[in-house]
Amino acid sequence: MAKIDAGSLIKKIEKSQMRTDLPSFSAGDTIRVFLKIQEGAKTRMQRIDGIVLRVRGKGSSKTFILRKESSGIGVEQSFNYHSPLIIKIEVVKKGKVRRAYISYMRERSGKSARVKVKN
Repeated sequence: MAKIDAGSLIKKIEKSQMRTDLPSFSAGDTIRVFLKIQEGAKTRMQRIDGIVLRVRGKGSSKTFILRKESSGIGVEQSFNYHSPLIIKIEVVKKGKVRRAYISYMRERSGKSARVKVKN
């Protein structure tokens, strides 16, 4: 009887669950995420615009943190990149930052919270 390689079996299952329709983005980019929200028996679409603080992981465990300012209060949300709840992602602006995790944006608001745009 042939021995089953658990690692390759897991990779094969993960590959079938991964999405290929989403764009690539990194920290500092401004993106627009369209989510599927379920409220009771109804489902609706919600749009969240914000700046990406961090992209972490690879494969099916890839996640990103999105930050937006709502009425002067910073709101952060973490998403799984390959989640079926994400309808689509649009990259609005490519940002030019020097770090992979721009946690310093948490202390900033207004004009100081701007990120340079890539040319």
